[in-house]
Amino acid sequence: MLAYFDCFSGISGDMTLGACVDLGVPVQWLADELHKLPLAGFELSAAEVRVHGISAKKIKVDVPGESGSRNYRQIQSMIRNSPFSSRVKTRSSDIFDRLATAEAGIHNCPKDKVHFHEVGGVDAIVDIVGTALCLEFLDIESITVSKIPLGSGFVKCRHGTLPLPAPATLAILKDVPVYGTDIPFELVTPTGAAIVAALSHSFGKMKDMVVQKVGYGAGTYPLEPVPNLLRIILGRESMGREKLQTNFETDTVWVIESGIDDMNPEVLGYATERLFAKGALDVCLIPVHMKKNRPGTILQVLCYEDRKDRIADCILSETTSLGVRYYESRRRKIKREEVLVETSFGPVQVKKISDPSGGVRIVPEYEVCKKIALARQIPLQRVYETIIKETVS
Repeated sequence: MLAYFDCFSGISGDMTLGACVDLGVPVQWLADELHKLPLAGFELSAAEVRVHGISAKKIKVDVPGESGSRNYRQIQSMIRNSPFSSRVKTRSSDIFDRLATAEAGIHNCPKDKVHFHEVGGVDAIVDIVGTALCLEFLDIESITVSKIPLGSGFVKCRHGTLPLPAPATLAILKDVPVYGTDIPFELVTPTGAAIVAALSHSFGKMKDMVVQKVGYGAGTYPLEPVPNLLRIILGRESMGREKLQTNFETDTVWVIESGIDDMNPEVLGYATERLFAKGALDVCLIPVHMKKNRPGTILQVLCYEDRKDRIADCILSETTSLGVRYYESRRRKIKREEVLVETSFGPVQVKKISDPSGGVRIVPEYEVCKKIALARQIPLQRVYETIIKETVS
């Protein structure tokens, strides 16, 4: 299941839980699961509210007395020893790790010694672990998050009055696309920032999908310009027409490229290796004639959005390029899967490709074939032909 977090009014932990409950997560189930943690007694409830005419869920966590503080090590131990699935534990731990890293940097102390006050309270642990539980309940595999709006002004906390966005929020949102607003409220809490930073697979526009459910989670304060809501949209990958549903996959990538005409081609080979190490999906070196009729090369790289900046930095540092251009691009891909097949060479890894006509093609992996050819002292082409013949027949 795909999820799009539409953060037009920001995000917090309780807004995330509210949207998940609105999507169908039973409140009682969530409370029963969370009570498996060694926390002081608390009550979890959800109320239906209307915000700017939109029906939404408002989550409330009632904690008797002062919940106190916990350090990072204690919280991670609590999560590690919980009875939840490994995925819930990993997601919860990743969110708290983002928080701890930010706080350690701000206060200049070791991460294990970071004490969470507001975050260490029962309500925040409920928000974070509860979010991980909800994602598993809803079978959410991939999360895309919109650009994040940030409020202005000041907020009061245990450390005193802090400017908005709060220092911890800004530290957590490093490398996340944000934009400023004139709304004088804390639109993004550190917990909300950590949720999207830790769990998102990409940021920006909503991916193509077939929408199946929409959930709204309400924030605490009324905002005049916009409804104080988090919208989560659930759907399945959109393949368009019947033919696309059976034969194609689609996704969005970024194309980053630069024209180079004053560089040793040997260094371009090294740059290609570095780009793959940085997460490039593909790297092309395209011969061109550039200004003054000089022969040159277009270095073109494909990558996912979260790798865009590091790929651009790599090009600018490893080549003589003075600048790069980049743009978003949609891809339509033939379905493929990695499988092991039995051959006279033993088990061999190949790509199984479903072509548009409904047929299946087998493509041996080059590195595997190369290893067989060298080990047996036979031509590489014979290895390819043998594997294809034996697997197709």
